Amino acid sequence: MDSTVRTEQHGRTLVVTIDRPEVRNAIDLPTAEALAAALDDLDRRADVFAGVITGAGGTFCAGMDLKAFLAGRKPSVDGRGFAGIVRRPPEKPLIAAVEGYALGGGFEIALASDLIVAADDAVFGLPEVARGLVASGGGLLRLQHRVPLSLALEWTLTGRRIPAALAHEVHLVNRLAPPGAALDAALELAAEIASNGPLATRASKRIIHGSTGRPLSETFAWQQPIADVVRSSADAKEGARAFVERRAPDWTGT
Repeated sequence: MDSTVRTEQHGRTLVVTIDRPEVRNAIDLPTAEALAAALDDLDRRADVFAGVITGAGGTFCAGMDLKAFLAGRKPSVDGRGFAGIVRRPPEKPLIAAVEGYALGGGFEIALASDLIVAADDAVFGLPEVARGLVASGGGLLRLQHRVPLSLALEWTLTGRRIPAALAHEVHLVNRLAPPGAALDAALELAAEIASNGPLATRASKRIIHGSTGRPLSETFAWQQPIADVVRSSADAKEGARAFVERRAPDWTGT
């Protein structure tokens, strides 16, 4: 894995850290490829049930490395898009732990995550229009589903920076933390998720995201085979048995 991305296991959570603090964790092609590899590792490993993505040096990610862009090197991975995540996020639950700036592509990485935990002095934004660009890494597509449409339009058409307190107020950010404590707060949330059945949480994420935009008349039939796999699993039997025996379940992911 490229040295610009680090991974570390905390219990049943894998922490993926973008480690280019000298450029505020801007994404170039090697970093995008390393992120894709780390997220593949998250999905592949049986000993981790959730992931956290964060940035080193007190900031999350300033977006695309513009110097690399001007040199003709796009930080996009085939099948996964910008930063190795925006077109195909991991199947397991992923939390963005945001300190400092999450701007442009950095905000798009956070939006590709399922949940966002932010320091209360963190700042979000899609400033692409000010640079003559379009937030085509999923920012325009996802933001409209995470906040009211009028806010999504205002934020993207002005390129305005959004303080974490406002993002939390409109429920874009799930939890606020003191400066420097976003990762710890994200790990607490991830541990809560990872205490549940891994097949069930993975399937629940798939159903929520996959049902968006589908007519309700179709979604029950669409979700049935996904839910049936979980219902017939060893983990489902273990969950019921643990409840009856009043103990913590021992999940195997099978």
